[in-house]
Amino acid sequence: MNPRRWWLHRTLRFRITVVATGVALLCLLALTLLAPSLIGMVQISATDAELERTAAVRVLDTAGEPLDGGPRPDLTPQEIRQLKAGEKVLRVEGESAHRWHGRVVFAPDGTPRLHVAGDTLVGYGKANELGTRWLAVAAVLVAGLVGTATWLAVRSSLRPVERMRIAAGELPRGRRLPVPPTRDELQALAEALNALLARRDEATERLRRFTGDAAHELRSPVTSVRAQAEVAVAHPDPDFSIEVLESVVEESERLSNLVDALLLLARADTGELPRAEPVDLVLQAQAATERLPASDLLVSVHAPMTACLIQAAKSEVELVLDNLIRNASRYARTFIRISVLPAPGEVRLVVDDDGHGIPPEHRERVFDRFYRVESDRGRATGGFGLGLALVAHLVLRRRGTVRALESPEGGARLEVRWPAYR
Repeated sequence: MNPRRWWLHRTLRFRITVVATGVALLCLLALTLLAPSLIGMVQISATDAELERTAAVRVLDTAGEPLDGGPRPDLTPQEIRQLKAGEKVLRVEGESAHRWHGRVVFAPDGTPRLHVAGDTLVGYGKANELGTRWLAVAAVLVAGLVGTATWLAVRSSLRPVERMRIAAGELPRGRRLPVPPTRDELQALAEALNALLARRDEATERLRRFTGDAAHELRSPVTSVRAQAEVAVAHPDPDFSIEVLESVVEESERLSNLVDALLLLARADTGELPRAEPVDLVLQAQAATERLPASDLLVSVHAPMTACLIQAAKSEVELVLDNLIRNASRYARTFIRISVLPAPGEVRLVVDDDGHGIPPEHRERVFDRFYRVESDRGRATGGFGLGLALVAHLVLRRRGTVRALESPEGGARLEVRWPAYR
């Protein structure tokens, strides 16, 4: 098995324990390898301090011959030269070592003399060996204690997380996890999970409502087509069949439009944003009026002579304009007025009509999916309650706003605000 995959398949407790134990063991073993040097430094430092205070000094000439009547010290010519230069000499022999200090002192007649002091470091090698061995044993024991302590600490720390995980899996819809009173990572985790559960419940409810509404909207044209087809089969009259086929075509077109609207919303719900670009809202508003089918309505565009650039995708702006103007054309009696109004940091698009308007109690909900002010409004006008929902979705995900108001002429006013292009 791949070592990395094997490692990632282990529990978090196991991985933290292994890492902590390994790091502790490596640090202690590194200290063990340095132990001989450290122990030797301690012994030598203690001996040097004693030699600095000692009165037992040998007097030699510069060649190393004794001048104090004692035996010749066991010093090599190289060591004599080091002592004359003021350097300290350490000689290791078996399990012991010998330390020498020396300095040159001039006699009254100006003759140089070498004053030498020395001492034996008994058990120097043995102390280093034993110290290294016991430190190695201690390193293994301490690493084991660190591993055990880490295992217990991690298990204790993760126990509330495990309880939280189990509770989150068993929570019914609408319920939330209890938030710990402590201001630590567990509290932040509980709050984040509760926010996630809230979004899950909201998405579930939105999907349930959307599915139910879609099924309800699809049932009407499908049922109508089936009923008319059954009547045509039961009464094979050529004249009547033509009338039935025309009705079936009409219902099929309505069904196709509904499916297209549902597909647009489904693609918008994926959250994938087209690449934003500077879009001139004035040009797009004028182009949208040219796409309108011929009618008796007077459609006008009121906009500045200069460009009004917004940060969006051109296809999104076209969809928003088409849906807003199409919605206004269903209810307007004589005219539709489209206004583009630049403002600091944003651009406003206002679509007014002189229809019967939107009652205040419905203005917040007209942007909900499948919502219609009147129950028979969709069938009478060809709408499904999806156009304004798509407008709101496209605008809001570009950090814009959309709202329904009253037109000065008493009809409906739909206002969209986009961030201006910078």
